[in-house]
Amino acid sequence: MKKPTNKLADTMRPEYDLRALLKGGVRGKYAKRYHEGTNLVLLDPEVRKAFRDEKTVNEALRLVIRLRGTYSTTRTDDITR
Repeated sequence: MKKPTNKLADTMRPEYDLRALLKGGVRGKYAKRYHEGTNLVLLDPEVRKAFRDEKTVNEALRLVIRLRGTYSTTRTDDITR
């Protein structure tokens, strides 16, 4: 008697084997950062050149906030004027 053949045989290439790709991964590695509400913003290349690190970006943004005289949320079109 013949063995039943599995028509759903694994045809995935070895380079796509997730077990190998995820080997050594750490569960929940970024969970704390996610729950803290990390907010990422992509800067344009010319803006990125003006700031050497996140500290200088934050200092500049705090200065803008102080100069505007408000800490309340603003609409996007208010900022572009």
